Amino acid sequence: MGKVPKKRSLADKVRKTKTSAEIKNNPFEVKINRKKFEVLGRKSKHDVGLPGVSRSKANNKRKETLLKEYKLKNKSSKLIDRRFGEYDTNMAPEDKILKRFAMERQRAHDKKDVYNLNEEEELTHYGQSLAEMEKFNDIGNSDDESEEKGLLSADRLPLRRRGGLLRKKSSGDQQQEEEGSHRAKSRQELIEELIQKSKQEKRERQVQKEESQELTEQLDKEWKSIQALMVKKTPKSESADQPEEKPKPEEYDKMVRELVFEMKAQPSERLKTPEEIAREAREKLQKLEADRLRRMMGEEAVDSTQSQTHMSADDLNDGFILDKEDQKTLSYQVREEKCFISEEEGDEEEEDGEGSSEEEEDEEDGHSDLESEQESEDEEHNKEDEVISTKPSLSKEELKAQQEAAKAELPYTFAVPEVYGDLQNLLDGHTPDNKRIILARTQKCNHPSLAVGNKLKLQKLFGFLLKYFGEMTNLSPPDLTTVDKLIPELYTLCQMFPDEACKSLQNIFGDAACCIEKVLDCTGQPDLPKLDMLVYLKVTALLFPTSDFRHPVTTPALLYISLNLTKVPVRSLQDVTKCLVLCCLAVEYFSFSKRFMPELINFLVGMLQLAVQDKTSLGYTMVPPFRPSGKCSELLVLSDSGSSKSWSKKRLQLSATERLELNTDLDRDHHRLTCLSVTLDLLKRCCLLYKDLLSFNHIFQPVRTLLSKHLSAQTLPEPVQELHREILELISGAPVTRSPLVLEKKKPIPLKLLTPKIVEVLDYGKKRGSSREEREKEKLKHKYKKEFKGALREIRKDSRFLAREKLNEVMNRDAERKRKVKELFGSLATQEGEWKALKRRKKK
Repeated sequence: MGKVPKKRSLADKVRKTKTSAEIKNNPFEVKINRKKFEVLGRKSKHDVGLPGVSRSKANNKRKETLLKEYKLKNKSSKLIDRRFGEYDTNMAPEDKILKRFAMERQRAHDKKDVYNLNEEEELTHYGQSLAEMEKFNDIGNSDDESEEKGLLSADRLPLRRRGGLLRKKSSGDQQQEEEGSHRAKSRQELIEELIQKSKQEKRERQVQKEESQELTEQLDKEWKSIQALMVKKTPKSESADQPEEKPKPEEYDKMVRELVFEMKAQPSERLKTPEEIAREAREKLQKLEADRLRRMMGEEAVDSTQSQTHMSADDLNDGFILDKEDQKTLSYQVREEKCFISEEEGDEEEEDGEGSSEEEEDEEDGHSDLESEQESEDEEHNKEDEVISTKPSLSKEELKAQQEAAKAELPYTFAVPEVYGDLQNLLDGHTPDNKRIILARTQKCNHPSLAVGNKLKLQKLFGFLLKYFGEMTNLSPPDLTTVDKLIPELYTLCQMFPDEACKSLQNIFGDAACCIEKVLDCTGQPDLPKLDMLVYLKVTALLFPTSDFRHPVTTPALLYISLNLTKVPVRSLQDVTKCLVLCCLAVEYFSFSKRFMPELINFLVGMLQLAVQDKTSLGYTMVPPFRPSGKCSELLVLSDSGSSKSWSKKRLQLSATERLELNTDLDRDHHRLTCLSVTLDLLKRCCLLYKDLLSFNHIFQPVRTLLSKHLSAQTLPEPVQELHREILELISGAPVTRSPLVLEKKKPIPLKLLTPKIVEVLDYGKKRGSSREEREKEKLKHKYKKEFKGALREIRKDSRFLAREKLNEVMNRDAERKRKVKELFGSLATQEGEWKALKRRKKK
């Protein structure tokens, strides 16, 4: 008996109806389309929708249609009967069979006649007819073949050849042939005749070959007998008088011989890595330091490299030499040569080092290339190593002098200072050249590639050197020579640790700018930067590129310069000197990039205004930090016009920014003229830099007004007058690249105003007065747009559906591959465990 069906209760019916009602009335499944405004009498068809239900229906539909097509893509799993008339119900089965048979015959006939050519034309191959060649009438045989090789016989022919049956002739066949001689010969008979003819021709050729060979041998014997009579020898004298002319070599032979003797590139030695170079430099310095300490202790230095002595070819190099005093006896003699550094030659080397340092002071940039300095140091050390004495030993006086010279000599190895005080103790009491050598040797002995902690120590050394520069510039008087000598070592550290150098200088400029802002908020009168800040600005231009659009160090430096030129007032001639130094640094910063700096032009114009006595008729307002009136508004006005006669052009000294000694009015006027000359020189350089700007004439218009109307060049010295004249020529000679904006003289012609076409619009957006054809056309356009948008929307949804399915396939394949890999690794791990367990059992 089957299973008794379960009774359906009323609750099940209620549950089913409730589920469908919940889906329809679920507020989370229903989407209400918002209306912009309510219109009375208008009925909306799509105010409420079920997007979730419609989306699931569309997804199921795509799974049944699009997904199946995607899975069956590029797969042929159906057998389609393509025979003729298979699906034609109007044809009888007999007609279908007859038609198929005729088509098959036609297809076979077409294939057979594909390569058939015109029968009227006779085909040839090498001038012979192909029809005759098929009968095997002309078969070439080689003369060198043996009599049996290559011959065709009836016994060796295959039984089946080209579809025909070939066999030997029997006696019955021969009788039939004699009886039926009047009929045509068969193919087999022709082949047998051909074989017999070929054998006969082969024998005839062999006989002819033997006869020709015998005749040749007989001819050779007769030729030897008469050969001696035909030879005629020429005498040597005649042959010597007529030298043989050698053929001239061709151009190709000449080129080949030249290539033989052409120089070939020789392989160069392998370049050393930076780590190897640093290691060699440290080892050399350590060796020199060990020699110096040995000399300080009074010990004699032993040279490991002995001088080469002449050795005879018979010398066995066994130590036996012949004593000169007593030649009869032989004795052992140990040759030892000592080397030492004489005091006079050491002093000469020190003088050479001082001379090289004096040459380095003449450089414009204040520092030279580090590699050339290292090479010069290496040459000095090599000179010390080359000084070898042939004395067997040194006296006490010489040892004492050598000991004192070693104590006075600089050590060759140094430790990196951990704190700033160690750096001060290391450098105090030394000359600027010795300080540079100390820092160079410190970097060589503690290169970052030689030990782990050297990198952090050398990074700190950069900050210590910057602080040391500040101390040297704040001395009275400032020690700028030391700063100039130590800049190359600072540059080397900057190249090794650019990030640390960047952070150090950023902190310096950031703190200085914050100090100016604080003083401006409190008192409103900040001071100009001191000499140490000016040195830091100069060092920044030497260490980092100034042509970048933005740079983490040079950009803050330029902002600090512009802050001083715009916010800090000028109250004395010393302030004028500092500001001119800042202007020189600014011009140096953007001399390559030609960046426009309005603060600089404004400050230089203000400097010219300080040299003008009457400021009431300038024609424009002065820009801060300059004032039209007051105590400091005439700082560059000469107290005596005759002081320009005794003035001579000088450079503006950097030390003048800290201490300016002007005791008399004549000294003050001379300094004013120097400042004015520097200002005009800077303006000339700015004119040359900014001459390609479109607004050049407008930028330098105040300069031209001041120089041409207010600042007379007659009372100025000749060099200043020349600068005055050159600036005016540059400004006036600049072409006007654009014209100012002006109003048009004529009024613009207004557009034609057309009478608007008034069309009455009915409700629902329909136009009144249009014809039926126009309405139908508009409906068709609207329907087309709607269907086009719907088709695009469906295509996008289909593409997203297929993309999801492809992604699922890829994820499933990857998951399956991972599962198999895990199983494989698991089985391997199991095998490994079993093998180890078996191995442990065997050991036990």
